[in-house]
Amino acid sequence: MIYVALLRGINVGGNNKIDMKDLKASFENAGMNDVITYINSGNIIFSNEYNSQFKLPGILEATILQDFNLDIKVLIRSFEEIEAVVDHLPDFWKNDKEIKSDVLFLWDEIDDRSVLDELKIRPDIEQVIYIPGAILWSVDKGNLSKSGMSKIVGTKIYKKVTIRNVNTVSKIYELMQSVS
Repeated sequence: MIYVALLRGINVGGNNKIDMKDLKASFENAGMNDVITYINSGNIIFSNEYNSQFKLPGILEATILQDFNLDIKVLIRSFEEIEAVVDHLPDFWKNDKEIKSDVLFLWDEIDDRSVLDELKIRPDIEQVIYIPGAILWSVDKGNLSKSGMSKIVGTKIYKKVTIRNVNTVSKIYELMQSVS
């Protein structure tokens, strides 16, 4: 099976620094194959035939703690789950000078459509779509400060998500395809 590990909170603001070459070696030593890292924000594509998707976070969190002395949360998504995210992204969504478009990957304990009820969404200026495992979000950058979703930082929901922009998600999908 092909997976991506999405690490929460590494190499952000000078905190929880991990070199990607070292992280790749750590994953390989933990039994992961075909390991590819993508940018410093903690996106690791790999294959593994021996462990279930549900066991992998614990294995990789323990490996990161042992090898780097960092308590980092790891979210695992399969190739099919990333493909579903990409399939649900509107074609015109991008992350550039004018538009901010992100994918908020959800931990299992909040993965339900009802999570939208806890967010301050402004449908007049932002688009928010729930799909199993993720919230897709897009807003014109001129409206970013008015966006309700931009105020998620510091909430209890924020602690249960890891965010990637749509360009990064598209590249992760492309890299996962190269492993298959």
